[in-house]
Amino acid sequence: MAKGKVEIDIEACKSCLFCIKVCPGKVLDVAKAVNSRGYQYIVAAQPDACTGCTMCALICPDACFTVYR
Repeated sequence: MAKGKVEIDIEACKSCLFCIKVCPGKVLDVAKAVNSRGYQYIVAAQPDACTGCTMCALICPDACFTVYR
């Protein structure tokens, strides 16, 4: 299976949760902390499960994701 890496711009994230819903590997989760704008942000809770599919980047309305394969 392909391996990927996801980077998340936590300052741009508004925690819409679209990315969590579409991630087939269940890589993403909501952080307990908040960013400078007061939003809980998304983190890669299971980074080893990332396949680099880019679904998170495609659905994110705020372009928070950079995905590497």
